[in-house]
Amino acid sequence: MKLISVTVAIAFLSLFSGSSAYSQVNPIGKDKVAIGGYDVVAYFVSGKATPGDPKIKTTHNAVIYYFSTIENQEAFIKQPTRYLPQYDGYCALAVGAQKKKVNINPETFKITNGKLYLFYNSSHALSGNKFNSLEPWLKDEEALIKKSNENWVSMSKKK
Repeated sequence: MKLISVTVAIAFLSLFSGSSAYSQVNPIGKDKVAIGGYDVVAYFVSGKATPGDPKIKTTHNAVIYYFSTIENQEAFIKQPTRYLPQYDGYCALAVGAQKKKVNINPETFKITNGKLYLFYNSSHALSGNKFNSLEPWLKDEEALIKKSNENWVSMSKKK
């Protein structure tokens, strides 16, 4: 049953991944700002998706990160890899189920075993159908994490 659910989710993701959805962001924008300016530390500290303040920022590996507090900025500077999203911030389901890099909605996330996973969550621009990739992810998370990690090895080499 899990396989059928994930297969259906993959089909929906294929339909949506090419659309210009309104709430989706590229994990690293053209301005080199990560996750649409959301504070990556806040996901862990408050358990909420929190927009960062452009005045409180730092750069890591040529990417700009915004933070909602100076404390979050300092925590990131001390241990950046602890807070970085998996798969460079691309949709975790798409990486695992399709081996594709799909933009994400920064407000749709999950922390599992101390790691941040981000997901696609939007409406298709033409049909209006909604799809939240976190839902099928939760149905088979352990297997999808394993598959995503395997896929990311080769995907991360391609830029």
